[in-house]
Amino acid sequence: MTEHRAHFDAEIAFVNGGALHAEAFRLDLPSDELTEGEIGELLVRHLGLALVGSVTLSNLEIVEELHRGSRGVIDATDSLAGASDARPPRGELVDLSHEIAAGLVTYPGIPAPTISPHLTREASREHYAQGTEFEIDIITMAGNTGTYLDSPFHRYADGGDLASLPLETLVDVPAEVFRLTDAAGRGIPAEVFLDRDLAGTAVLLHTGWSGHFGRPEYAHGSPFLTEAGAQHLADAGVAIVGIDSLNIDDTESGGTRPAHSILLAAGIHVVEHLTALDRVPVRGARFTAVPPRVAGFGTFPVRAFARLPPS
Repeated sequence: MTEHRAHFDAEIAFVNGGALHAEAFRLDLPSDELTEGEIGELLVRHLGLALVGSVTLSNLEIVEELHRGSRGVIDATDSLAGASDARPPRGELVDLSHEIAAGLVTYPGIPAPTISPHLTREASREHYAQGTEFEIDIITMAGNTGTYLDSPFHRYADGGDLASLPLETLVDVPAEVFRLTDAAGRGIPAEVFLDRDLAGTAVLLHTGWSGHFGRPEYAHGSPFLTEAGAQHLADAGVAIVGIDSLNIDDTESGGTRPAHSILLAAGIHVVEHLTALDRVPVRGARFTAVPPRVAGFGTFPVRAFARLPPS
């Protein structure tokens, strides 16, 4: 197999000051079809440089020459852009959130979001250079809109608010999915959870009810977590409980909210109105649902998603 090397002079400048000059440098190449920019990138990796601001090559010549073992050179059968393929594989991301749009009714009686412009693109042209324009919009909505997370402050005046939630309890949490689409009753009992060790996990209740989201039938007869089920999960030390239905509690029970009360008192986050849980395996995925860091606020929409195990 023919091997190639680059001969060149180089000027490397750093973003935090200083520069590096090289004359008649020699560098192994994976092929003779690399661009000057790709060779510059390979040079930076070979030298192990950080905070590089610019790389300028001159007197560049690519010649047939045996390799000498330059660091950072990938196999000749791969492209330079494919160097990242050596990293550990990462699984597919699955979006578990409903889209928020003006007029969306998430929960009956809670106002739908409104979206209006603060600065239109047309008006912005008066403030920026020719050809440059921006739009800045205002959204007015309740915290309980779309797919959202409940913090303890939602239920308890002295509970932790959105700004207090530790990221490690919101990001990349091991997911345990429970398939309940064919359950005979609405209430999810504690016995459903007896076969698994759930400490530190995100328990995701897949009821299939999200198929009704945005329609009137979504608001009536939805599945929920029973009081005994909530107590079991609290005792098990789970991190998050999520459900793809109207509410974690039975909204037709006359106002009692035992699941919220038990879970939030234990510091367990509640995520409601999930979707697409059918795409998440029973075990092995990682769940993320992060709200903005808002002080004195109890609920807010999240971009909830799962990272599936590598295939």
